[in-house]
Amino acid sequence: MSRSAAHHHPGHGAGVGAAHTGPGGATAPDGAKFLAGALALIVAFMVAEVIVGVLAHSLALISDAAHMLTDAAAIGLAIAAMRLSARPPTGGYTYGYRRTEILSAQANGITLLLLAAWLTYEAVRRLVSPPTVAGWPVAGTALAGIVVNVAAAHLSARADRSSLNVEGAVRHIVTDAYAFIATAVAGLVMVVTGFSRADAIASLVVVALMARAGGALVRESGRIFLEAAPAGLSPEQIGKAMAARDGVVEVHDLHIWQITSGMTAASAHVLVGPGLDCHAVRVGLETLLAQTYQIGHATLQVDHAPEQMLSIGHAAADSRERHCARSQDQACRPGSEVAGEPAGGSRADKPVEINQTGLSS
Repeated sequence: MSRSAAHHHPGHGAGVGAAHTGPGGATAPDGAKFLAGALALIVAFMVAEVIVGVLAHSLALISDAAHMLTDAAAIGLAIAAMRLSARPPTGGYTYGYRRTEILSAQANGITLLLLAAWLTYEAVRRLVSPPTVAGWPVAGTALAGIVVNVAAAHLSARADRSSLNVEGAVRHIVTDAYAFIATAVAGLVMVVTGFSRADAIASLVVVALMARAGGALVRESGRIFLEAAPAGLSPEQIGKAMAARDGVVEVHDLHIWQITSGMTAASAHVLVGPGLDCHAVRVGLETLLAQTYQIGHATLQVDHAPEQMLSIGHAAADSRERHCARSQDQACRPGSEVAGEPAGGSRADKPVEINQTGLSS
């Protein structure tokens, strides 16, 4: 987690406020029961599908079974992560174990991608030299698989889907249902036409679905581990909205990241006009972040701006450099735009200054 360097000035009351009202990130206990029911359905059917797949020489069924194995692992990890993330913070784990669910989601995604690579090799090999595949067992098992996956998806969807881990488990199951549809079509084609390569083609359809779901999980969990701003939130726009609040002179060192899915955090250094109530400005900014951007965990350091920053000319720029010499992030000021572009909507009583970090007011 990034933090800005703190600069306090004698005679300027510095306030530090923290809001800890974000979502808890843990799923309700009933969610684990729904997931456990889905897990039981999937494991039971997976065992039956492996047996039929081996007897019928169907790579499509074995591919589906491999995907169901990742379904089972995803749900099992989701249940375990759900319980871990519900534990209170202890020792050095100041956020508790909330990110265990993100570890689980990334492991699920990587597993899907690895299985997709192996099944692609097997499917291509069977396209070149297709074995004889029994069509009726393939079609019948796939149709049963559709029913099982729909039931499992219904149970899983009743858990808290704001969790990336639970959402990942649901994606696994829904993807598997589509894969079973492809396998059922392939089985019917083999029954009607005897075209054995339909089994390998269906396997490639399953692979494409697995790669798509796995890539999405790896990408989304990677954003959280890299502490990127959540998709759909623009730090630049949020900084400008904060700087537009009454009393705010500047916002810099703004960082926005996710602790876990559904729990967004932010930190920033805020400068307010001399003589203004730092705490009132902070409360207003926390309310803005929580209500407009759903950022419920905000840590804001609020200081009074030095008088020199409110003057026009080189002295203001020099004051800015002395005030936060180690700040490397963009600074937002009322009415600011990207440096080099016209600043629209700036207030007449605020100075126009282009700072070295790239934003002007």
